[in-house]
This record gives sequence, C-alpha cells and structure tokens, in this order.
Amino acid sequence: MPTTRSMTTPDTPLEGVLPVDKPVGPTSHDIVGIARRALRTRRIGHTGTLDPFASGLLMLCIGSATRIAGYLTGMDKRYTAVVRLGVSTDTDDLTGTVIGGAGMGAEAAALTPAEVEAALARQRGRIEQVPPAYSAKQRDGERAYVAAREGRAVALPPVTVHVHELAITRFGPPEVELDVLCSSGTYIRAIARDLGAALGTGGHLTALRRTAIGARSVENALPLDAIGDEAAVRSALLTPLEAIGDRLPRLDVTEIDAAEIRHGRALPAAAALDGTWALAAGGRLLAIAESADGRIRPVRVFP
Repeated sequence: MPTTRSMTTPDTPLEGVLPVDKPVGPTSHDIVGIARRALRTRRIGHTGTLDPFASGLLMLCIGSATRIAGYLTGMDKRYTAVVRLGVSTDTDDLTGTVIGGAGMGAEAAALTPAEVEAALARQRGRIEQVPPAYSAKQRDGERAYVAAREGRAVALPPVTVHVHELAITRFGPPEVELDVLCSSGTYIRAIARDLGAALGTGGHLTALRRTAIGARSVENALPLDAIGDEAAVRSALLTPLEAIGDRLPRLDVTEIDAAEIRHGRALPAAAALDGTWALAAGGRLLAIAESADGRIRPVRVFP
C-alpha cells in the first residue's frame, strides 16, 4: 500500500489535478480514499468513474481544484477495449451472468474482419446508444442498477453520444480488441453489447483501459503505488489552469481587471469572446467566466 506522509505545509497546500493510473481491482472511490490518506487531505474528488475491472487514467482534483471538476468531466475519452463475442451477460461485461449466446462460440470464432468492421460502422459518429441496465442512470427516481439487481425490468431511453473513432487493433475471434475515442457518457460496455447483437452472436466486454482524457495520456499518469512519494506527486500534478486549459479557452487579464473579477464584477468584452472562458492572471487560474452581450461575467472565482 502507498505510504502516508504529509505533503502539505501551511505555506504550500497541495492543490491541482493529479493524473493517476488506476489498476484493476479497486473502485474509483477506493482510489480517492487512498489518495486522501496518502496526501493527508479530505478535499479530493475524481472526474469520471472507472469500473473495478477497468484500469487507466483517473483524474483526481485536489484542494481548490475540486471546484473545476464539473468542467473536466465532459472531455472526450480514449479506451482500449476487449470484446468477447459469442456470449452475452446481463451487465454487458465479464462481471455479469450469462444470458445469451450459448452455443455461438463456433460462429463467433469464424467471423471475418470484414464482418466485424461492417458491424462497427453502425456505431461510429453521432449515435443513439441505450445505456446498460446495470448503470447509474436514473430511472423513475432510482439508479437503474438497483432495479436490475432486484430482477425488475429496466427500460432506459437511448442517449445521444459521439463515437469519434472506433478501430480494430487486434483480431483474434472470438475476441476483438478495439481502440475507442468517444464523448463523455458513452458506455463501452454498450458498444460491446451492440457489436454482438449486430453480428448475431452476442458479446460482452472482458477488459477495459482508459488511455486518455482530453489531451492527457495515461503514459504521464502517476502509478498508484507512487502516491506516497511527494516528489513524484508534485511532478505529476497539474495546476488548475493547466487542467482547465484542456477544456476551456484561456483569456489573460490585467491585474487591474483581475481585481474587478475577484470582486465578482463584470467587464466589457468583445462580441467575439462569447462563450465560457478560463480567466488567468499572473499565470494562475483566476475565474471561470461567461461572455455574452459585450460583457464577461465571472461565474466561479478562485482565491
């Protein structure tokens, strides 16, 4: 387990966004708990859940950076996924109970790359995707997985998602490895399920690794067993301005304007600036601001 020594002093509080390489096994909440103990702070959250069987990039927001977490959750994500064709499960992954595809092993093993590619083509671009029954989606005021675990029927409406890239990286039926770049909210389990359905064999997800969030790659993430190493943590830590720069355009303001923003006051702005901006002053994140109608107004100010 990671060591747990203090990494903060009254003058140098640890804050920012820490990319961590989550291993298979713990939940995302478990990783937050480990980080809280190792970094000696309760103020930590993450920006996108990974299932226990999945590994890869998890972004931890620490200290005041927890206030930008909501802006980071919507970034595109890239995954390496392994789909097992010929078997369907109730969870659409390897943790579930087999519900279909029994006896389809020979058919799945005989599939050609062209057949799988044709089925994948239906899932590229802007698509309507039905979330898995075992998901955290709300259904009649409760999480869908609660009803599913109790054996009740779950009928979730489709959600619009964008699958930017979906490519075969290894073909060895009945297993197929995929590289997926998709919008936030896309279920890779659903891609595996729908691929199996399109091929008539059934299918489920057997492995998943998140390799990137926005411009950030898992290659630059901190291994979990290094989270007690102060030098390693501070080296991997992104400042709030660096992290939000992957999501919002940056606008540097003068110190005079910064003083107005710190007091919550709006400033004149060119019409071309309409939209949401990360305001910076002195190389630090000053505020998240909305610009419209010739005014730029802070909606979240940082100390």
